[in-house]
Amino acid sequence: GKTEPLKALPAMFDAKGLCVEQYFCTSKDGTKIPYFIMRREDMAFDGNNPTLVDAYGGFEISMLPGYAGGVGVAWLEKGGVKVIANIRGGGEYGPEWHKSALKANRYKCYEDMEAVAQDLIDRNITNSAKLACIGGSNGGLMVGNLITRPISSKLFTTAVCQVPLLDMKVYSKLLAGASWMAEYGNPDEPDEWKFLRRHSPYHLLRHDNLGLPEEEGDENECQIKNPDWKCPQVLFTTSTRDDRVHPGHARKMVRALIEEAQPMDKADTVLYWENVEGGHGGAADNKQRAHMWALTYTFLAQYLGLNCGDDKN
Repeated sequence: GKTEPLKALPAMFDAKGLCVEQYFCTSKDGTKIPYFIMRREDMAFDGNNPTLVDAYGGFEISMLPGYAGGVGVAWLEKGGVKVIANIRGGGEYGPEWHKSALKANRYKCYEDMEAVAQDLIDRNITNSAKLACIGGSNGGLMVGNLITRPISSKLFTTAVCQVPLLDMKVYSKLLAGASWMAEYGNPDEPDEWKFLRRHSPYHLLRHDNLGLPEEEGDENECQIKNPDWKCPQVLFTTSTRDDRVHPGHARKMVRALIEEAQPMDKADTVLYWENVEGGHGGAADNKQRAHMWALTYTFLAQYLGLNCGDDKN
């Protein structure tokens, strides 16, 4: 039958001319990975569009495109492309999709993101210089891996890492971390630390990429495993009062990047913002939330070259 609108809130942004599409790409092990693109209908497929890839990849949480005022005003209206990547670890295809990236298989999440990034480039939607990733909490762990892995750190030249887990050696001893060991593994078990070490961004940064000794007295054994690695332009955001992921994760990662990576010419742009309120969401009220996202999208627009020079700023 015929439908008619009864009531609606005022539009938060001009959605006219925007569209949503779904694509699939193939991950390293042959698995088909779905992702959604939100873009302007008249976008040119010239490989030059500022593109932001958002994902989570954990705890059986599904991600879908939706109506969000901040994304619309700060990104889509101005011609930016927003991608939602449905990588493994989430719940998009049920429990098995989640289980396929648990513990020792966590790396599959990051291979999926690399596949999505390469597919966006192959479809002439964007290029590495215009490509960014963003994620918070478990998604922050994902971003931490993407900026330290050899392949993804070249595909994504800009990143936003929000309230992240980054040191997987100590995560289970900080705040709510012990409750996540079924997802990630127990770093105090030697066999499980072996695979946790492979996707602990703090260790990948300092030891694999910078060649710093992992233990005291190992100076003669340390070597740089990824000599061509360089950190993407990155913004870290966290909260002093986060009661789930300790802000120490972000603090120590930023310290290592600024004090150890930058003197080696391995990290050009490292920015950090810590709100003193807000809990795990990073903001205590709408004003703080607006400030946090304004910082985030300003950073992305500046480094991806999104044209914000219109009267909608």
